[in-house]
Amino acid sequence: MDHGTQIKKNSRKKRLEHWQVVVICLILWDLLALHLSYFLALWVRFDCIYSRIPMEYLNAYLSFITAYAAGAVILFWLTGMYRSVWRYASYPELIKVFTGSTMASLLHIILITILFRRMPLSYYLWGAILQFMGLCLPRFSYRLVLFAGNSFQRPQEATGRVMIIGAGENGQMLLRDINHAKELNDKVVCFIDDNSNKWGRYIGRVPVVGGRDDILASVEKYCVTKIFLAIPSARAEAKRDIINICNETDCVIKQVPGLYQFALGTVSVSSLQDISVEDLLGREPIRSDLSEVYGFIHGKIVLVTGGGGSIGSELCRQVAAHQPKQLILFDVYENNTYEVQLELKKQYPDLNLVTLIGSVRDSRRMFEVFDEYRPQIVYHAAAHKHVPLMEDSPCEAIKNNAIGTYKTAYAAMVHGCERFVLISTDKAVNPTNIMGASKRLCEMIVQSFDQKIKEGKADEIPQMFTHVGVETADKDGTGNVFRNIHTEFVAVRFGNVLGSNGSVIPIFKRQIEAGGPVTVTHPDIVRFFMTIKEAVSLVMTAGTYAHGGEIFVLDMGSPMKIDTLARNLIRLSGLRPDIDVRIEYSGLRPGEKLYEETLMAEEGLEKTENELIYIGKPIPFDTDEFLGQLDELMMAAYSNKKDIRSRVMKVVGTYHPNQAGATMVKDQRYVTVDKAAYRDDIT
Repeated sequence: MDHGTQIKKNSRKKRLEHWQVVVICLILWDLLALHLSYFLALWVRFDCIYSRIPMEYLNAYLSFITAYAAGAVILFWLTGMYRSVWRYASYPELIKVFTGSTMASLLHIILITILFRRMPLSYYLWGAILQFMGLCLPRFSYRLVLFAGNSFQRPQEATGRVMIIGAGENGQMLLRDINHAKELNDKVVCFIDDNSNKWGRYIGRVPVVGGRDDILASVEKYCVTKIFLAIPSARAEAKRDIINICNETDCVIKQVPGLYQFALGTVSVSSLQDISVEDLLGREPIRSDLSEVYGFIHGKIVLVTGGGGSIGSELCRQVAAHQPKQLILFDVYENNTYEVQLELKKQYPDLNLVTLIGSVRDSRRMFEVFDEYRPQIVYHAAAHKHVPLMEDSPCEAIKNNAIGTYKTAYAAMVHGCERFVLISTDKAVNPTNIMGASKRLCEMIVQSFDQKIKEGKADEIPQMFTHVGVETADKDGTGNVFRNIHTEFVAVRFGNVLGSNGSVIPIFKRQIEAGGPVTVTHPDIVRFFMTIKEAVSLVMTAGTYAHGGEIFVLDMGSPMKIDTLARNLIRLSGLRPDIDVRIEYSGLRPGEKLYEETLMAEEGLEKTENELIYIGKPIPFDTDEFLGQLDELMMAAYSNKKDIRSRVMKVVGTYHPNQAGATMVKDQRYVTVDKAAYRDDIT
């Protein structure tokens, strides 16, 4: 390195940074302002005539002011007044200047009075006021100049004309961020708020034009192209109604995600999110007391069947978060199961996780799993759930859903399981399809098991699909295995799950992305909806509330039209229904009905500690007769009988297949199978 380069490098090191230059200028200004403010206070006190100022006051001022100014600058330095970025000066900086100036003024009063003489009261008062104003002037003048410049600079031809719904703190934060975001070309043109006290008033030059009833008219009047919802604390019903109104416009709709943004003071354009489908449900999310769930699961061995599915995988996540002794993930489909296994291992490295592949239809496999791991809690989510596919393969619905539940429940009972929670569905209520009927059979199975156990007759529950010498429960023939049965069996019934595998939402989204058409079965079809997390919280809460035999039911609010849901999804994608994306009605599929129920008319409702969770009182039925019918139904399913629907109707009295789902087979000839011989060959 030559001598010239070294000189240049040293000169760069000695050069002051911009902020250092600003600090030096502020210090010089403060020294001048401190001198000048108290001189002006003295001058004003004596009618703004210098010759009238008594010499004793003037000498006291001159003797004290320089030392005071130097000391005040040191005080300002210690209070951080020279470390702020004044380009963004706001309320906190104003408080900082006020605090520093007040402290300095108090010192001025005390010291000049003690060291020199008592000055006129107006000198102290006006000196403090002028001092504070002098300190604020350079610090906030730059911000004011920028603000004034922005006011004139904001283009009238802004590409985005914004309506903010919510004229509270969130809305004001959002307005400030939009005004200061240089990268945006948006302009807030109006506020909407249901508080009539704000109507006709202004927030930063932007009018509050009315309530939700004025949204459509205001969009047209102010040529609004974007609507931002700043109402995170609004009730779900109110938010749904407002979103539905906004969806009648062609505007882009976004929202502030949650109250935590306001608490952190981070409400901004960058934090805005798209309106989610969950916001359209119009009810508050379920908030279960997870502390009870923690106490229930903590330190126990938990088995989740169907753990690779939508509900099962979320169950595994929630269970893993509550520190079980061991979590057993069981599913027949290895691909999804492997993905869930990797996720859980990464998120919970200390979790004792066992991942098993197998079918609940295989009684030998279920006995093997329960015998080796001895799970204390079972969440039974394994099932075939697709209604039209099960209509085409009705025997498979009975084999997997009903008989698979029976096998799993029996294995749980004889291996000391404490709680067995069945995942059921609202389609089990007055079913019109074989999938719903099979899930009603599952509910009847767990009710039968619970009744027999409470009567002390667990040994009367037949062990179907047994393989002698492999998984026979009473191997020694003494019946001891049935004497201390304490398993509690319950079912949890809920509606359609948003975002689950095979649900309508992902299908609609894929159709919208492809440009349509979006297929809706019927313009009047309605369904209850809930989120996956809500469903899982209900299932886990049911496990803590259960005493055996209950069917837990969620109050899911009002059902939603699928047609309305499809149209809202199209609008949320920034498109127009029937214009940009066409909607087609394909007709009800086999086994479908226009509406779903959550409770049968014969069932009563009983409240729980959670106001959104109820218990449906069990419908009485002959347990012994049912168990005998189930054995025959099992054989018919494994024989693939074509009349399986009519057989199920005899067992489930509320099952009435609709015309679309009751596909009639003209040639109903069946092969007769020896039941005793067949039993050893099936699982």
